[in-house]
Amino acid sequence: MTRIDAKFAKLKAEGKKAFVAYIMAGDPDLETSAAVMAGLPAAGVDVIELGMPFTDPMADGPTIQLAGQRALDGGQTLQKTLDMVTEFRKTDDVTPIVMMGYYNPIYSRGVDRFLTDAKAAGIDGLIVVDLPPEEDDELCIPAQKMGINFIRLATPTTDAKRLPTVLQNTSGFVYYVSVTGITGSQAAQAGDVGPEVARIKAATDLPVIVGFGITTPEAAKTIAGVADGCVVGSAIVKEIGAGKAPAEVLANVAALAAGAHSA
Repeated sequence: MTRIDAKFAKLKAEGKKAFVAYIMAGDPDLETSAAVMAGLPAAGVDVIELGMPFTDPMADGPTIQLAGQRALDGGQTLQKTLDMVTEFRKTDDVTPIVMMGYYNPIYSRGVDRFLTDAKAAGIDGLIVVDLPPEEDDELCIPAQKMGINFIRLATPTTDAKRLPTVLQNTSGFVYYVSVTGITGSQAAQAGDVGPEVARIKAATDLPVIVGFGITTPEAAKTIAGVADGCVVGSAIVKEIGAGKAPAEVLANVAALAAGAHSA
């Protein structure tokens, strides 16, 4: 059982919904992002999604793209991202950490080396947005063998024929992308999301977490109410990009988390 599995089992036993927060590693610099990351669990975050900055983030909207660029400009590397996790684990061995990004940096490092280093650092799961199920032998299956969950995205265009393929080797949870298009582009609507979550849950025992288009505590509550939890990314990253101090960012994260937990 991974930390992700343990966290969702605990939340289920408590009758609570999950709040997942995304930040970009190294944004706007290593020190600031490490400070925000360290404070996320106390702010009510159940699972941390840590973005791996990449030069061609095709699925990301302007907010996340700019965060990645700031991180790269500040000298962030995959090794420094892994080092952030190692440092975090010195004081927190419970909160699950999912690395989210693109395959190129992992491929460049070498899959075996990356998985060994990720496991040693304390990574619990991976979301690799540009690696489809047809390429599961490339990273997904080796990751699962290492005890690292491989989390797949389902979208409004994932039809009944495609869904079993998407779910086949997924573990940890299913990330339902509530809107078509790039991150931060439009608001999620519970009326649209609810039936889609139900459709996915009918095909898997995994928790279904909804992301994209959630920017307020009220939206977090509404969307978490029709799923097993929600993800907020762009709204948090936007505040970091605006130069807000970690304490102010974390206060706003706490409000978002409270919204999700009240669902």
